[in-house]
Amino acid sequence: MKPIPMTLRGAERLREELDHLKGVRRPKIIADIATAREHGDLKENAEYHAAREQQGFCEGRIQEIEAKLSNAQVIDVTKMPATGRVIFGATVKVLNLDTEEEQSYRIVGDDEADFKQNLISVNSPIARGLIGKEQDDVVVIKTPGGDVEFEVLKVEYL
Repeated sequence: MKPIPMTLRGAERLREELDHLKGVRRPKIIADIATAREHGDLKENAEYHAAREQQGFCEGRIQEIEAKLSNAQVIDVTKMPATGRVIFGATVKVLNLDTEEEQSYRIVGDDEADFKQNLISVNSPIARGLIGKEQDDVVVIKTPGGDVEFEVLKVEYL
């Protein structure tokens, strides 16, 4: 399996979720199954079937997170030399030259991406267009809405 790029914060969040699933969610589901079994006939016991379904989802998510963490290539951008180049994990402030809007993006792994929090996937069109650029570079990025011209105002390794 190929390595999955992930920021230090992203890896920490996945570990927290894994700890929650194993330490809180899994024991609760096991208790729910035990309680539902006490109600009698399992064929017609909706609580039992719902708890078993939740157990399947929980175990699947645990396996998914463990696989991602075992193949994670954790990159701590704060330890990188500040070259001013846009790299994975960098926070980039750009100016949309069409709308004169300033926007800040942090380039993160696929699992960490959340556009509402300005966390964009390294595989997104904007991130792919910005990777390797430096401050004051102008780049045209093909987006689903058409070509957009950005100027890189600032690159930070936070």
